Amino acid sequence: MCGFIGIAGLPGKDVAPELYEGLIALQHRGQDAAGILSFDGMFHLRKQNGMVRDIFRAQDMQRLTGNLAIAHVRYPTVGMGSEQDAQPFYINFPFGIGMTHNGNLTNWMDLKSREYPASNITLESSCDVEAILYAFASGMKDADPSLPIEQRVHMATSRAFETTKGAYSVAGILGEGALFAFRDPTGIKPCIVGKRETKEGVEWAVASESVALDVLGFTRVRDLRNGEAFLVEPGQDPVWTQVIEQDHRPCIFELVYFARPDSFLDEISVYKTRRRFGETLAEQWRESGAPEPDVVIPIPDSARDAALSMAQALDVPYREGFIKNRYVGRTFIMPNQQARQTSIRRKLNPIPLEFEGKIVLLVDDSIVRGNTSRKIIEAARASGAKNVYFASTSPPLIAACPYGIDMATEKDFVARGKSVEGVASEIGADYLAYLDLERMVEAARVGNPSIEAFCNGCFTGDYPTHDATDHLEALSAERAASRN
Repeated sequence: MCGFIGIAGLPGKDVAPELYEGLIALQHRGQDAAGILSFDGMFHLRKQNGMVRDIFRAQDMQRLTGNLAIAHVRYPTVGMGSEQDAQPFYINFPFGIGMTHNGNLTNWMDLKSREYPASNITLESSCDVEAILYAFASGMKDADPSLPIEQRVHMATSRAFETTKGAYSVAGILGEGALFAFRDPTGIKPCIVGKRETKEGVEWAVASESVALDVLGFTRVRDLRNGEAFLVEPGQDPVWTQVIEQDHRPCIFELVYFARPDSFLDEISVYKTRRRFGETLAEQWRESGAPEPDVVIPIPDSARDAALSMAQALDVPYREGFIKNRYVGRTFIMPNQQARQTSIRRKLNPIPLEFEGKIVLLVDDSIVRGNTSRKIIEAARASGAKNVYFASTSPPLIAACPYGIDMATEKDFVARGKSVEGVASEIGADYLAYLDLERMVEAARVGNPSIEAFCNGCFTGDYPTHDATDHLEALSAERAASRN
């Protein structure tokens, strides 16, 4: 899971400084590396491992000239996490094309080790966007150059869909002077289009989350549909092309954890959805006869909205019991297990007054490996809690994600092969409840009833693309090597 933003500004304008601000808004989607690629007739690139604020300097902004640009924050899911894997990528021959993406290819290992070498294509990194870039360029090369640009992009996107399988959204620049984007046929990964009207004309942008558009003054127009391509030349009206028709299955874990609460994804408010998760979990808590807590305390930040609505529905006081150190990254997306373990206690510090002598209900968005939950419960007990209950606003996670969320390999999931009581014992909770899958899905669909189903493979082991399971073992091995 990564984040990207691309802007087609009006001629004569440099948009890289705005992309920097957009990346700051998307920093939660990736803390491993970041990059900006601009175009003014030539490509200008700056990318490096690290946080956005540490990579770009004033002289970089002066060099990244052009009114077309794309930018990226990386969270490594495959590869070794070297600087060669940082995005964006670009080529100059046979066409000038720059590209960045959010997602994961399920046939990446086949492409890298067998199919591309058989065609004498040498990949320079272990980042799978490079495979999408070459597939797209191949489609452009085979298209009749006399065709309008939108038809050639349609053909190139079709080639990318045929060659690269999995879940991904892409933003890119064409050397002909255009911004493009496309979303995988299943629409698992988000991609939102926005526009900004100025006195001089209209500017367009694409991003992984609407919040990146909001902070730059772009109005959210709509989400890119699954299997759809978008193309815009600066100062012109955009062209939308449906390349392929399939069932839409957006990732529900975006709503559970990954996205910022002030974002909209597929017309669904992340904030309101998390509120509904909390209300639904409170209803389930009461129906099951679960014990009554004295206080509800969230695990900041992504569980805060759900915990508040759960407390209100249970008519139990809501309290902030943990203070989060803003200078420690998200432990979920730390690059390895040791980094996660050492960061948990540094990240959250309890307020003992909110725990002392109380029956505490802790609310989190999910339980993956159990590391965070266990440490937090230990901290609550050490702060004087009489009993510690735990609630997850999503079901038990039991299966690895082949689409770009490096949550665990199957053996790492604390819930796999255990009952709810077994997980409660493992993490040290006096009582544990998970939100039922059906209730979670229905709570999410309230935001957009036209979405018939979500990708929830991490909760079920059933994936919306047919080849996901075949490649999951190889991907898990690659991820394990990357983490270590």
